Amino acid sequence: MANLDVEDFIQQNRAVADQVETYRGYWESEKHWLVRRDFILRNMNEYEDEQLDQLLALSMVWANNVFLGCRYSTDLLEKVKEMAEGIEVEDAPVFKTRDEIMKAQQGR
Repeated sequence: MANLDVEDFIQQNRAVADQVETYRGYWESEKHWLVRRDFILRNMNEYEDEQLDQLLALSMVWANNVFLGCRYSTDLLEKVKEMAEGIEVEDAPVFKTRDEIMKAQQGR
């Protein structure tokens, strides 16, 4: 679902869009929320109502990895990256691991 597709979906499915808006955390910037909302909307059909908490948790895992550099198990990261395929995040931060930083320091 491209950005335009998401906006079309929201216009055509106002009740669903309004429900999804309730999942926004007060701490989320507009930039963070819009891509996490996209993640949720792209994957909603794969989760039943009783599995909604799982989808919301996966959306937070993905957002935390992208925006905060949080690390998770390889299997979990592969799953959320696959779920987020096609979502474009503008100006996403680039994170380095401790090992990458130490290696760069040793090379000086």
